[in-house]
Amino acid sequence: MDKAAFQDHLRNHFLTAFCAAASKSSSMYSGENTKFLWWTDSSNREKKRQYITSALSGSSTNTRGKQIFVLSHDYIKMGEVIKSQEYQSFRGSVPQKKFIVDEDNTKVWTLYDAGPRSVKCPLFCFPPASGTADVFFRQVIFLSSLGYRVIAAEYPVYWNMREFCEGFRKLLDMLQLDKVHIFGASLGGFLAQKFAEYTSKSPRVASLILCNSFYDTSIFQQTNSAPTFWMMPALFLKKMVMGSFEKGLVDSNIADSVDFLVDKLDGLSQQELASRLTLNCMSCYIEPQKLDSLDITLLDVFDDCALSEGVREEMYKCYPNAKRAHMKDGGNFPYLSRSDDVNIFLRIHLMKFEETKFTPREKTSDNNQQSIGPSEEEV
Repeated sequence: MDKAAFQDHLRNHFLTAFCAAASKSSSMYSGENTKFLWWTDSSNREKKRQYITSALSGSSTNTRGKQIFVLSHDYIKMGEVIKSQEYQSFRGSVPQKKFIVDEDNTKVWTLYDAGPRSVKCPLFCFPPASGTADVFFRQVIFLSSLGYRVIAAEYPVYWNMREFCEGFRKLLDMLQLDKVHIFGASLGGFLAQKFAEYTSKSPRVASLILCNSFYDTSIFQQTNSAPTFWMMPALFLKKMVMGSFEKGLVDSNIADSVDFLVDKLDGLSQQELASRLTLNCMSCYIEPQKLDSLDITLLDVFDDCALSEGVREEMYKCYPNAKRAHMKDGGNFPYLSRSDDVNIFLRIHLMKFEETKFTPREKTSDNNQQSIGPSEEEV
């Protein structure tokens, strides 16, 4: 039996075990506002909504389909951000590009590259485990309109840190970029730190902006389970990720950001999600002394999010010289829910590089005339 067949066999085994347990005790797998729904057509959004509404109203739901999803009452309203004119404009104006840099041609990097190509030290954006490159569409639109080159990146399936770091280094070589600034969110922030550490002897990172990030994967307490993620069904993996999302009453913008990420999570394959969670939970930590020479900004929110206050304080200890950008709220995805504030913090961080060879912005005569905040008249 080859590896692919063995993997399918194990997935079916997990799936069968789940079905047997669910048939015996539905309370084991359903919460007050959560039910497990099955359907065969994962692309039919309207059918999904009908099933969700049916389940939450207490009527029967067919459970003989081929796929299992976990959805809650908070996620019925989907697609507000995706349907917005702003997002549609982004998808219509910024082309999606794909690059293969490894010998394995199934490992494909997905990029949204906006701004002047003359800039050779752009801002790269790394998404969280549940996100795709376009979660940063508001940063791409805003910053590129001001002359910055912004590249939102989505990494392929990598199973260890060395693979990821080598893959990203090859991508930079292919794009002919010597150094880059990196804005990383959650897992994306951890990967950004790891790449800076990996290339510390021959630096490829000009600066870091870390949003709701961490420096040690042991905080998730899944180190022992991480090696088995590759064979687990997508259901279990998605449940793990969605468990950290906001629940209950939240600000409408935060709710929309969660909806957007849920939709993106639904589009990830089992292999993509398993590899990201493996990187997120495998035994690994950052050696902060190797990043001492970097300019770092720590961007944190102070409302409920996946990371605790203790994790935030540990990050401050690791990087005592880092700038701190604090936001009152914004949830797990402030780059979507509080994009205006995040964009200002990004501009402040990048401003110091604008007169250097590591500028992420095209040099023009009127760069200095553009203000960051509102004008006196607007105030």
